[in-house]
Amino acid sequence: MSAEITVIYNDTCPICAREVASYKRMTASDPGIGFRGLSEGELESFGITRRAAARRFHVVRDGVLYDGVPAFAIVWDRIPRLRWLARLVRTPGIRQGAALLYDHVAAPALFALHKRRERLGKAYRRG
Repeated sequence: MSAEITVIYNDTCPICAREVASYKRMTASDPGIGFRGLSEGELESFGITRRAAARRFHVVRDGVLYDGVPAFAIVWDRIPRLRWLARLVRTPGIRQGAALLYDHVAAPALFALHKRRERLGKAYRRG
C-alpha cells in the first residue's frame, strides 16, 4: 500500500530530523504515512525543489503539497496524542499566530542553520 500522505523534511537538520524521528515512532503502525528526507533526492516528483524542501516542512496529501503549520497539522492528525495540537493550530487566531511564528521565526532560523552547515561542510571538504 502506498502512503496516503508523504512527509518531506530536511533530514540534514538535526532539529528537524529529531522531530520527524519522533513522528516516525508514533506512526510506525500507520501504513498510510511515509517519510522522505531531503538527502534522499527525487523531490521533483513531489513538485518541490531541494531548496524549498530545506526551507520548510512539507506534506503531500492526495497529490496536493502543503507546507508550514498546515503540513504539521496534517501529520499531527495522524498521531492520536497530538490530534489536540492539530485542532488547536487550526483555530482562528491561533492559526494565524502559529503561522506567523513558523513563517517568520522558526523556518527562517532553521534554514539559516541549514545554509551554515552546508557552507561549513563545503569548506571542510575543500580544506
